[in-house]
Amino acid sequence: MTNTQTVEKQQAVKRGMLDNVLEQFNSAADKINLNPNVRKILSITNTEIIIHFPVRMDNGEVEIFTGYRVQHNNALGPYKGGLRYHPTVDIDAARALAMWMTWKTSLAGLPYGGAKGGIQIDPSKYSKGELERITRRFTYALGENIGPEHDIPAPDVNTNDQTMAWIADTYMSTKSTSERSKNQHVVTGKPVGSGGLEGRDRATGYGVFLTIKFWAEKNNESLKGKTFIVQGFGNVGYWAAHFLENEGAKMVGVQDAFGSVQNKEGITVEDLFNYGKANNGSIVDFPEATAMDGKNFFGLDCDICIPAALGNQITKENAHSIKANLIAEGANGPTDIEGEKILIERGITIIPDIMCNSGGVIGSYFEWLQNRNGELWQMDEILEKLEKKLRSTFKKVTAYSEENGIDMRTAAFAIAIERIEKAYILRGIFP
Repeated sequence: MTNTQTVEKQQAVKRGMLDNVLEQFNSAADKINLNPNVRKILSITNTEIIIHFPVRMDNGEVEIFTGYRVQHNNALGPYKGGLRYHPTVDIDAARALAMWMTWKTSLAGLPYGGAKGGIQIDPSKYSKGELERITRRFTYALGENIGPEHDIPAPDVNTNDQTMAWIADTYMSTKSTSERSKNQHVVTGKPVGSGGLEGRDRATGYGVFLTIKFWAEKNNESLKGKTFIVQGFGNVGYWAAHFLENEGAKMVGVQDAFGSVQNKEGITVEDLFNYGKANNGSIVDFPEATAMDGKNFFGLDCDICIPAALGNQITKENAHSIKANLIAEGANGPTDIEGEKILIERGITIIPDIMCNSGGVIGSYFEWLQNRNGELWQMDEILEKLEKKLRSTFKKVTAYSEENGIDMRTAAFAIAIERIEKAYILRGIFP
């Protein structure tokens, strides 16, 4: 594939993500007869920020980078959403992801709105020192467009607790000495030693696992002996697999950005994780599994499929080949509209992203509260709180789905949108 073809494919995926989220929104809005004025508001974003900023590289040369922050809606509270560092980041991708965050935070019952952003960059091409300078310069350029009571970023694709520590330190440094400690919760997902929450690293993956567990319980099934495949073996994919394996499930296939491996007898999660750490993050050539063509990955024989990488991975091109009877969406928007129609026709259950991977933003909320109130929470109480909140959401979505004869995604969107609609109707529109 040529560079031009690769760019065109990436642009099509990004356009598709925005088309997907708008179609999902409009489908649910039609089901609930959404107030037409509220529909107009929720169909667009509130604020879109594009920043071009210079950074000096290790060799002394200056490079110009482009960063984005899209704030979709804040009717329920401050904007909340991740920052990703990836070549596919652009304004359309940020719009789509910001909208999904609005529905995700609303569905979870959090006092947040939705935002998203990042930098159009391949972080593997830069040193740690360069990434620190890029991050700090981007944070400074964002200025008052983020803030602990206004817009609270978090980690996303190719960003982590270190990235958040740099952002927090840079943002706090712009405040007067007496005000700095009051702004520690400008971001979540920080290191535990720097205002972070115990267990935040595993919150998203643990949430994916919990929704699968709730689904199994509801269907009187055991996870013991179930087989599963994972696309994306980063933070989310690893922790989801870790907890599933602890329940007796067996991982039989994994795909990452470098390649795909399979073993129908099972792949030990910790062994693969440790191998990847020692192999520059790649699972390629893992000795306890066989390499396979990535095009056939979703066709692997398994009970559960966890797409935990990027958007638009399950499409009309591969949905027919999927053998799993449950799709648990660890990524944002991994299934496009056409692919979903095929899966539903085939009777395959989809746990939608705005519920399935919401453990991360729920964990972020706990961290935000911890910083805000000057508290310190322990791991066991955090995971217990997370399970309680996700179980409540799962029950609401499945009940709404069954009562109205609709799929879980439409049910989840309907619940989320109705909560925001109620806020607008009660408050009215200024002036």
